[in-house]
Amino acid sequence: MDHSPFFYLALHEHILDVPYTQLKRRIRVLLPKDYHQHPEKKYPVVYMQDGQNVFHSKEAFSKHSWKMIHAIKRNPDLPQMIVVGIDNGEELRTLEYLPWTIKGAYDPTLNGRGGRGAEYAEFVMTIVKQFVDSHYRTKMDAEHTAVIGSSFGATISTFLGAAYKEQIGRLGIFSLTNWAVADDFDRFIERTKLPASQRIYIECGTEEGDEIDEMIIGPYTEQAYISDAVKYSQQVIRAGVDLENVSLNIFHGDEHSEKYWSKHIPDCLRFITLGW
Repeated sequence: MDHSPFFYLALHEHILDVPYTQLKRRIRVLLPKDYHQHPEKKYPVVYMQDGQNVFHSKEAFSKHSWKMIHAIKRNPDLPQMIVVGIDNGEELRTLEYLPWTIKGAYDPTLNGRGGRGAEYAEFVMTIVKQFVDSHYRTKMDAEHTAVIGSSFGATISTFLGAAYKEQIGRLGIFSLTNWAVADDFDRFIERTKLPASQRIYIECGTEEGDEIDEMIIGPYTEQAYISDAVKYSQQVIRAGVDLENVSLNIFHGDEHSEKYWSKHIPDCLRFITLGW
């Protein structure tokens, strides 16, 4: 199918160098429809993990994308924004999206996986963000910079929001998997002071989890996702985020898939873009 601007807003593709792997990484930039009509106007930016799953279902891992183009077109009440989809590293995804290694896994063969999330986060902030800010008309401040991720992509997004709190002021956290690195993240967030103004949308479903998750944390994965969402909401509030700036949502029957996340992305955007 031709994803032409007649049916979709145009995507701009760029290939960037990843310093710590010496590999290339694709990012795609979705511009507001009137971007070229207002050459003096600057726009907020939303960065999304797992970029392959953001725009078009035919290339998404689950064959169902976040449908971000549809979300923007069908919800004209949303403020205008630039959306950047950052592709994951495929077989490097776990390595890059977990800031610490897995320990104490139900299946011990998974122990030691992950651990390069800090390097990936630095890539996002010093390569991707700087590239976008220098090539597009962006509002560069934290208030107008958002990061959204799901699953392990949510875990690295929580890390980014804390480690780069002066540059990231908005977070969308879907189906959080901090249980994979719980002890390390808990110590990290307990030592972190977050801005009261940081705005965070958190959600999960009641039917989350699969056999891979069970290999890490054992049975009862559904409860693990719910507990993680609640725990993270409490952690960021203790770290300084105003209660009114945290939105916690648990959806009955929702599963671990873009099919469900895409249903709620408009509400996520409405919450985190308040003031844009």
